[in-house]
Amino acid sequence: MSRYKKSEDYLERALKTIPLGSQTFSKSMTHLPYGASPFFIQKGEGAYVWDLDGNKYIDFVCGLLSVSLGYNDPDVNTAVEKQLKQGVSFSLPHPIEAELAEKIVDMVPCAEMVRFGKNGSDATSGAIRIARAYTGRDHVATCGYHGWQDWYIGSTTRNLGVPKCVQDLTHTFKYNDLASLEAIFDKHPGQVAAVIMEPMNVEFPKDGFLEKVKALAHKNGAVLIFDEVITGFRFAKGGAQEYFGVIPDLACMGKGMANGFPISVVMGRKDLMKLMEDIFFSFTFGGEAVSLAAALATITKIDQLPVIDKVRANGEIIYSEVKKKLKKYKLQDCIDICGFPSWTSFKFKDSFYSKWYYKTMFMKFMMESGVMTVGSNNISYAHSQEDIEKLLVVYDGFFSLCSELIQKGTFEDYLDIPLMKPLFSVR
Repeated sequence: MSRYKKSEDYLERALKTIPLGSQTFSKSMTHLPYGASPFFIQKGEGAYVWDLDGNKYIDFVCGLLSVSLGYNDPDVNTAVEKQLKQGVSFSLPHPIEAELAEKIVDMVPCAEMVRFGKNGSDATSGAIRIARAYTGRDHVATCGYHGWQDWYIGSTTRNLGVPKCVQDLTHTFKYNDLASLEAIFDKHPGQVAAVIMEPMNVEFPKDGFLEKVKALAHKNGAVLIFDEVITGFRFAKGGAQEYFGVIPDLACMGKGMANGFPISVVMGRKDLMKLMEDIFFSFTFGGEAVSLAAALATITKIDQLPVIDKVRANGEIIYSEVKKKLKKYKLQDCIDICGFPSWTSFKFKDSFYSKWYYKTMFMKFMMESGVMTVGSNNISYAHSQEDIEKLLVVYDGFFSLCSELIQKGTFEDYLDIPLMKPLFSVR
């Protein structure tokens, strides 16, 4: 019987009423090898989750980086329970809207005013609308992943349903390649409203790249937007902008700011944010008080406790040890690890075998070893030293097996499941 029988049975049920069986593309069957992965999680506690079949995992996905403190954090739960007794959504704003806004303004360098949304896509789309209103221009330069809305996703291979006229307004540039951004300004002089980018994803900025992007954007009259949906409250208390010392005009945050509760935020210069009074950025649930309470509790804890330092220190251990192990097993041509310590990712390469062999084998091995992963090390405050040590033992086992199978030339024999398929790449 399959280790994941209940998950697989439930997936069959879910597929009858839910496209892909999931509300989130990155949590769906498209990202998981059938027969070697669960498809549903039943519960979470601290750094651990349990699937429908009762299998226990150390979770290094953490709700796609949304669970920053750990599942069922007692301080967040207490704040949520207190707010539930008062109510969730009201006919007028609840005072906690201003309390959370003030906390964010206090912590994030660029924030003079803020507005809340529910998803990262809400925040990035709101920021783009502000930039277009402010500049009177339509074109946008992007670098990284910025959500599902037409203005961005139309520039990717997942552009089905996006009008061509919308697709034509968005242009991508390469990270650490200033010339690729200059080319966009040269091709569309006086037409670019905004430069929106993840301040860092898999590479560190080189040779003052972020400073040069800011200077180039302002030289051409464009608004600089940092998409810090992932890096916010993770790289530093004030996000990557604080860590790298480059302050954007607007920024977008979300993910881990409420430990899994749905909320995002657009923030920035007051003269830009005041345009929120005229553009339409409004949600019935934008001021939903339970998520606001969760966010206030979460970022207060991040502000007062060594959350950032612990997450980064654990990430540095993982990064360093993985590099050593890849060298030990002579796998550098097949597998690499990259990114900021608190958010690193594996890069599987076409060498000896297709990268999809490595990725599928990786997922199978990790899940069977009790580690929940999608190929990245998403660390929460709840991860202990013991959890990190267990992860590294499992990594060592995987690298050892890869090395052995490559030497024997029997890689295909290990896999008894279909290979994972390529998806659209955004980084």
